[in-house]
Amino acid sequence: MIGNVSKKIGKRIKLERVKRDWTQERLAEEADLNKNSIGSIERGDSSPSIDTLAKIAEAFGVALHDLTDVSKVEL
Repeated sequence: MIGNVSKKIGKRIKLERVKRDWTQERLAEEADLNKNSIGSIERGDSSPSIDTLAKIAEAFGVALHDLTDVSKVEL
């Protein structure tokens, strides 16, 4: 179950990034994160901390709870 949440959050982040036509590099720059971390999060290979999620949400200009709402994300 936990793994699925990480994968869903990763997919949600990727959907937001693609919607903006941003590369992983651009998101990493905007969120002050490492590009490799973004890739790992999007694949669901790693579970981002709340601080990391907050940085990504801020970079997108969305609320943290909107970014982490995975109720409608399907794998």
